[in-house]
Amino acid sequence: MTSPRQVVVCGAGVVGASVAYFLARRGVAVTVVERSGVACAASGKSGGFLALDWCDGSPLEPLARASFALHAKLPREVGTDYGYRRMDTFMLVARERGAPAGRHRVEAPRWLDGDGVVTALLGSTATTAQIHPARFTAALVDAARGHGAVLRTGVVEDVIQRDGVAHGVRVSGEILEADAVVLAMGPWTGRFSRRLRLPGVTGLKGYSVTLVGADVPAHALFVDYRTADGRNLEPEIFPRPDGDVYVCGMADPAPLPDSPDDVAVSDAACETLARAAGRVSTALAAARIDRRQACYRPVTADGLPVIGRVPDAANAYVATGHGPWGMLNAPATGLALAELITEGAASLVDLRPFDPARRR
Repeated sequence: MTSPRQVVVCGAGVVGASVAYFLARRGVAVTVVERSGVACAASGKSGGFLALDWCDGSPLEPLARASFALHAKLPREVGTDYGYRRMDTFMLVARERGAPAGRHRVEAPRWLDGDGVVTALLGSTATTAQIHPARFTAALVDAARGHGAVLRTGVVEDVIQRDGVAHGVRVSGEILEADAVVLAMGPWTGRFSRRLRLPGVTGLKGYSVTLVGADVPAHALFVDYRTADGRNLEPEIFPRPDGDVYVCGMADPAPLPDSPDDVAVSDAACETLARAAGRVSTALAAARIDRRQACYRPVTADGLPVIGRVPDAANAYVATGHGPWGMLNAPATGLALAELITEGAASLVDLRPFDPARRR
């Protein structure tokens, strides 16, 4: 197999950034194409939570474990502080009104002084960690550019094929030639599913808020929360090293818009998340909302990402559909796909469970 000299990576989210970084490190000339900006969608608005063993017992286990190890190495390799740190992780039960029955089942950190009940220690600094997603994605893109990669703005309209072989992409009406093409556009990759016979990829919308003014330690929280009107929610709360506290949840069935720039934010959903955080800690109750956000995670029907060769187009590859584990599994996805593209096979992990040719 001849290693490609020029690869176009479509998408500057965390998966596309990881693929570009590991390809550029191998001396491949990489062009990253993004319609809006680096980390403009879910990669800029997600939680950044990392777990070593939460995918154990599923096909994701080898990918997640390899990626967790890469996350520990990448801050030194990339040379950028993007908020990587280890965390303790707790499960809580809380209610919008009143307090749940019972007492803490494990020792609760002092700052969790609201009406919530701590029910379990889900992870320690040995098994859970975090990054700042937007900064991590930007750091990978910058590092790839340091190895010669180019970032280009434009809308990827089609994969250009001749005799069943990909030779580039059409970007905003212009043909961009390449030896290989990688589709890593998150849920928008689904626009190519039918014509390239890929598993279906859709977008699952969720909301998040960033709180400021709360000085709390590095403890990730997963909350079983019931609203006053009877809804059962599962907010996630992640304090960050810069002092912000990120809170996410509130799934929404709204259809995927044409562009990340068109994603609508619900103030009511964001207020619900902020109230949920305030129920478990007086420090969070006193914090103010700095940012209200929404994004779409790429999901598949079988819950597994799509990583590998495109079935109907030689020299075309795809990496998407990571659902809630995009930040965790992006580095191993990027390295394994770079191996597949340049060496003909992935040695880091077995990509067969994620084969784009699997039953659609």
